[in-house]
Amino acid sequence: MNDVFFFLHLLGAVGMGFYIVLPIMIGKATKLAGLGQGGLADGLVSANRIVQYALVIQLLTGGYMMSQADYTVAWMIIVTVLFLAIAAISGIMSKPLKRIVASIQDGQSATNHIAKARTFSLIVLILYVVVIYFMAFPMYK
Repeated sequence: MNDVFFFLHLLGAVGMGFYIVLPIMIGKATKLAGLGQGGLADGLVSANRIVQYALVIQLLTGGYMMSQADYTVAWMIIVTVLFLAIAAISGIMSKPLKRIVASIQDGQSATNHIAKARTFSLIVLILYVVVIYFMAFPMYK
């Protein structure tokens, strides 16, 4: 059973790897024309939704695996808070991404929304790298 949960956890981690390239992809949006920006943002909204499902898989499988090992309480709290922060900020980030699409369809500039989305994606990237660090070096009792 542990092998199944570890495999699902690994699949979720691979899916969350999207957050590593997300700031780069959003940065490229400024170099695209209006319809290109809208198309890219629409694709990023869809990809972000899929990765949020991967995050749910991470939380469920990680919670199970935490209950099976002897980790410190501090480590469990830190990791849980980091995952919840990633979930919250990536959810908040979907609004500026959707507004990029809406702005392009209305013929308005989407520069402000692109900047917000890029800021959120950089924050999520930093949190994800910190989570990877804590996963690579867990604290045992």
